[in-house]
Amino acid sequence: MRRLPALPSRRALPSVRALPSLRVLSSLRVLPVLLCAALLVPVAACATGPSLEDRGRVTAPPGDSRHLTIGTAGFTESDLLARMYSLLLEHAGYRTKVISVSNREIYEPALESGQIDVVPEYAATFADWLNAKTHGHGAPPVGSPDLGATLHALRSLAEPRGLKVLDPGRAVDQNAFAVTEEFARAHNLRTLSDLGRSGIPVRLAAGDECVRRPYCAPGLEKTYGIRISGIDPKGVGTTQAKQAVRSGRDQMVLTTTTDATLDDFGLVLLEDDKHLQNADHIVPVVNRARAGGTRVTEALGRLNTVLTTEDLARLNEQVDSRRRLPEDVARQYLRSKGLLPE
Repeated sequence: MRRLPALPSRRALPSVRALPSLRVLSSLRVLPVLLCAALLVPVAACATGPSLEDRGRVTAPPGDSRHLTIGTAGFTESDLLARMYSLLLEHAGYRTKVISVSNREIYEPALESGQIDVVPEYAATFADWLNAKTHGHGAPPVGSPDLGATLHALRSLAEPRGLKVLDPGRAVDQNAFAVTEEFARAHNLRTLSDLGRSGIPVRLAAGDECVRRPYCAPGLEKTYGIRISGIDPKGVGTTQAKQAVRSGRDQMVLTTTTDATLDDFGLVLLEDDKHLQNADHIVPVVNRARAGGTRVTEALGRLNTVLTTEDLARLNEQVDSRRRLPEDVARQYLRSKGLLPE
């Protein structure tokens, strides 16, 4: 359903979540120059973001603009989160608009400059992205399975850029591995450790980058002792990859924890019980000078008390399988949780 600078296109960083175009539910491909124009962001800012020498914006008191622009990366999950943010902020007295920008190289500088005020992000992925932007693409990753360490690294990188990272919620969109229910029952599998202990050779449907990414084949072999007999390069969580597992051509598929279509293919996730995957908890990131005050923090923080990974998967399914509008799904969910009036 998981998950900008580039894996061979989900990212050139340890996690698989990258350009929305590589996520299972992605859409919206817009030329960067046109998006810069639409956002009224100068071309130079789109390329580099504001200079870190401009310390005024960074050290200014947290702002509380009454008109806020919320960015979405243009895939289903990001659209849903942005709509929930918008509805919660409007309920708190703000006027909002939501814009879709499918490329982090564009929306992150726009967030720094104040052209966008709020975006939903993924903690470990965004930490590694900012780290590469700050220290170069050869810099060691700072995202990890440790949420506390990941948040510390992320906030240290975000604050000098005038960004404030709010508290994460319970929902996590991580890379995940699924097998058929029949396969799991036949071999008594619940966790990835169970699969490793079974000694069963596994052909894995995934992106071709899985051969070398530490979260994928190398990590499965090293951390869990799983015997990977081959990689079937059908992409991350694609329909073709899931069909290959359902048909028995492959035994396991790389997808994400909020994949909304697993039931349709008779698939179940195996628990990452040794925490191979990074802490990609969903976090709101705001422009501190425009949306860094306590009112925004409190309004968005209300979502943290209710939204779970399972909830998010169900919401994604309503949009992608039932063809409901993200705004309608978001509003109904918030009302069901008592966060908006009926």
